[in-house]
Amino acid sequence: MCSLFGLIDYSNALSTRQKNKILTVLSHECECRGTDATGIAYNYAGSLRIFKRPLPAHKVRFHIPNGVNVVMGHTRMATQGLAELNFNNHPFPGNLPHIKFALAHNGVLWNDQELRFIEALPETNVQTDSYVAVQLLEKQQALDFSSLKNMAEKVDGSFVFTVLDERDSIWFVRGDNPLRIYNYNGFLLYASTGEILSKAEHRLHLRHQEEIETKEGDILRIDKHGNIEQGEFMSMQTFRHPWRQFPYWRQRYWQTENEPEVGIYDDLLDVAKAMGVRDDDIEILLDYGCEPDEIEDLLYDSALLNEVLYELRSAYI
Repeated sequence: MCSLFGLIDYSNALSTRQKNKILTVLSHECECRGTDATGIAYNYAGSLRIFKRPLPAHKVRFHIPNGVNVVMGHTRMATQGLAELNFNNHPFPGNLPHIKFALAHNGVLWNDQELRFIEALPETNVQTDSYVAVQLLEKQQALDFSSLKNMAEKVDGSFVFTVLDERDSIWFVRGDNPLRIYNYNGFLLYASTGEILSKAEHRLHLRHQEEIETKEGDILRIDKHGNIEQGEFMSMQTFRHPWRQFPYWRQRYWQTENEPEVGIYDDLLDVAKAMGVRDDDIEILLDYGCEPDEIEDLLYDSALLNEVLYELRSAYI
């Protein structure tokens, strides 16, 4: 469970002091999804800067310089890679022949080690699963809709990626994890959930004008002027796994509107998604006979969870 956050001041509507205040409040609200590390990325004086610390957001002070209008942020709950080693924390730097970028990820990738082998990616001291997305982009030597599509279709897991490039554009690659982008009077704010943004709005006395809608499979590029371009990728979350072919998995949890059990597992599914576990994985555990409390315990032991799921999947494939 991590959180993405950031701002795009596309019309110079905010002072530097206001931007620092917004980033502080947003990051503090994002602590509900992770306190192991906090980081931001931005462009200043012709270079991409990344500032990150293995600390919760309330212990980190943001001081972006004058003239910075686009900032990408992340709060982390470590699932792979020690947060104490700062190179494991987000955002991650990336280098292409003609442009540098920073990447942040909310979710969990299951096939990072497999991809490093299959794609012959270079050795790295970064232990975090998310870093394979940086390496896949670097291998393609491009940052555009095509390279992001290719990357998103190769990784297996739950994700939303944000990528800041040196031209002050932020790219959003939305898998099955949440993302909300709100447009205000002259600037945009985004975070992983509407609840985070709503709480930040209350503290900052803001009210958004509209929401920029996104869905699973979308790739958005928002430049420093607020212009939006859109692409898409084929999300493997919806089609990949064979047990989705068996309607019984869904019959137990997605009841008809006349049955009393509608939504009884909503809280469990919300917690699971926030921790990077897919709905169909929870459905398999429930169908096997696990109680919600037992599943919640498994969510905090990823190695055991993966072992149990592997055995159950093998029985039905």
